[in-house]
Amino acid sequence: MYTPELSALSQGWLTGASLIMAIGAQNALVLRQGLLRQHVGAVVAVCAISDILLIMLGVFGLGAVIASSQLLLELFRWGGAAFLLIYALKAALRAWNGQSALEAQAGGASLKAVLGSTLAMTYLNPHVYLDTVVLLGTVSLQQPEALRGLFAAGASLASLMWFSALGFGAAAVAEPLRRPLVWRSIDAGVALLMGMLGLQLLLNPLSGSST
Repeated sequence: MYTPELSALSQGWLTGASLIMAIGAQNALVLRQGLLRQHVGAVVAVCAISDILLIMLGVFGLGAVIASSQLLLELFRWGGAAFLLIYALKAALRAWNGQSALEAQAGGASLKAVLGSTLAMTYLNPHVYLDTVVLLGTVSLQQPEALRGLFAAGASLASLMWFSALGFGAAAVAEPLRRPLVWRSIDAGVALLMGMLGLQLLLNPLSGSST
């Protein structure tokens, strides 16, 4: 039987899934670590737990605060643009260097370095806040107050499922993709994506209703 509780849970899952499955900076990092088979579990855990935390903050009130502050939105905009453009440059250099860069990456980045990059990609990326805190927080207001926790649980479950599938799925098919040309193509695509996102932030002011 399709109860209001099940409806809130499923709507949260569908909304969360539709947002998080769009390839963005965070997803690109999880995908790359999965292909490298480096600290995949730790990266997946950090991304999923961070998303769950931000979803809860958005659903239970912080999203409205951020959306109403143009100063906060501008800080997210400029700081995020700088970070994304720097990351794009690094990815472009890896693509240009080819196999030597791949071998250096495959040699084993430390857990501390990988987690630092993951945390930065999560908490310095304004799109993460707009999707999880602002947008999901706004959509959750359509639910009765008593059911917003289930909406948040559904969105959180979607996040956990997606990051697990992306990271561990990439690790499972990593071996056939270790050819230098494949890696250069991946890094070139990541560089293009990060650069486009960074330029988009520079050229378009953020608003609480952005996706």
